[in-house]
Amino acid sequence: MTQDILLREDKNDVTILTLNTPKSLNALSDAMLATLHAELDTIAGNPKIRAIILRGTGKAFCAGHDLKEMTAARAADDAGQTYFNDLFSRCGALMQRILTLPQPVIAQVHGIATAAGCQLVATCDMAVAADTTRFGVNGVNIGLFCSTPMVALSRNIPRKRAFEMLTTGRFMSAQEAEAYGLINMSVHEGALDAETLQLAQTVAGKLGKAVKIGKQAFYEQLQMPISEAYNYTGEVMAANMMYKDTAEGVAAFLEKREPTWQNP
Repeated sequence: MTQDILLREDKNDVTILTLNTPKSLNALSDAMLATLHAELDTIAGNPKIRAIILRGTGKAFCAGHDLKEMTAARAADDAGQTYFNDLFSRCGALMQRILTLPQPVIAQVHGIATAAGCQLVATCDMAVAADTTRFGVNGVNIGLFCSTPMVALSRNIPRKRAFEMLTTGRFMSAQEAEAYGLINMSVHEGALDAETLQLAQTVAGKLGKAVKIGKQAFYEQLQMPISEAYNYTGEVMAANMMYKDTAEGVAAFLEKREPTWQNP
């Protein structure tokens, strides 16, 4: 991959992607956005991969966009917004790609996750963090309101908590993040790798076709009125019930044995 800014490791049916620009605190630079998006597109087409872990090297998970790169772009573009409109559009497209992947994506977070880095955590389907991690949408401290990060953040935690973070720039602890639903759990930093991998392997052990159809339905129904959501998800479950492997799973449960799936 481009200058090894993104590392990939496959552990059977779990893929681990590591943001690898520690000097910039794994900032979402132009190159990082493009490389990560391209790699996710590649993974999406591989049914053998059942879960993805996204993590970072060095002192932090991700510190958001690359401010030095943004400053240089502003100086080069006297007209103003052309580059930034494109940048935030590309970032939004990456976040939405995570949601449309057939595989669940688990953020493995340490150090800090700020601005678009916090957005990345909020976007992932699940998140496990070291108990020393801090989360923030701190752009307001430099006069830049974190408007795009708030899209994912405000869909994860209570509205007033999100607005407080956005307007005060204060950090949220891992314990608060767990309590408010930004992450699934906080663990001792020494156990972070093992706990995240265990969660990924648990998900990967389920029927992949069922998880795929379920993930898509999960995000689709959130946008619907409740009656429409029930109609839609009823159709999804009916289709799921017709899978041969689902029939095997039901039979195995009734017979108190492990299922033998033909197309897991």
